[in-house]
Amino acid sequence: MVNKANAEIGVIGGSGFYSFLEDVTELQVDTPYGPPSDSVFLGEVAGRRVAFLPRHGRGHHLPPHRINYRANLWALRSVGVRQVLGPCAVGGLRPEYGPGTLLVPDQLVDRTKSRVGTYFDGLPLPDGTVPNVVHVSLADPYCPAGRAAALKAARGRDWEAVDGGTLVVIEGPRFSTRAESLWHQAQGWSVVGMTGHPEASLARELELCYTSLTLVTDLDAGAETGEGVSHDEVLRVFAANVDRLRGVLFDAVAALPSTEERDCLCVNALGGMDPGLALP
Repeated sequence: MVNKANAEIGVIGGSGFYSFLEDVTELQVDTPYGPPSDSVFLGEVAGRRVAFLPRHGRGHHLPPHRINYRANLWALRSVGVRQVLGPCAVGGLRPEYGPGTLLVPDQLVDRTKSRVGTYFDGLPLPDGTVPNVVHVSLADPYCPAGRAAALKAARGRDWEAVDGGTLVVIEGPRFSTRAESLWHQAQGWSVVGMTGHPEASLARELELCYTSLTLVTDLDAGAETGEGVSHDEVLRVFAANVDRLRGVLFDAVAALPSTEERDCLCVNALGGMDPGLALP
């Protein structure tokens, strides 16, 4: 019998990704890091148990720099999740990456300022536990198996996704200046967003597989000559593509390996080191 309070795959995204499922269970999860963005919504996709977590909360009330990323990833792992898909809206840094482009990045640049990006900060938890100092490798921040599943799913939907590229994550909630955007572009980076970090690094510390799927909603300020991106434009383009993206996500869920079959670099990210924490 399937335990409806557990899942093996997590999707961090809005209600548009789970609202069409039947028999969805809402579960409130407590974590040592405070409350996650919202309840976890448990459902079934392609015969797999999936936990959906609205990154910005229902109603999109949490700005990117105020999201409790540590609580979100901890909550997902605590319900059994070992593989995470993280769709997000981004701006294109190259003219060829216009609105509607789906890019599955293989690299990440962190340009945030105020976010807590580790579980191993040496500070005691509410129960008095103090995490050890642990350094994990983030040389390749995304799961290769997850990326392969996402790309295969996109091709199956006749959506030729860009295979690889660098996601640069900025603090937000404001958009980039033209000078910042041109600098990002000059570094050879591909897309810019506000939510891809520290999700990837926290997932690695929890030995979770993490895959980002970035949907370009606009050309960033340095890649176009108009007035610059607007919030309304981002919402409009994302809404126009959410059905298509949901289809890709659901097909990717079906293509992911089982928890027992994972053999990627994410599985043993701690390398046997004692984190000083009892991982859920």
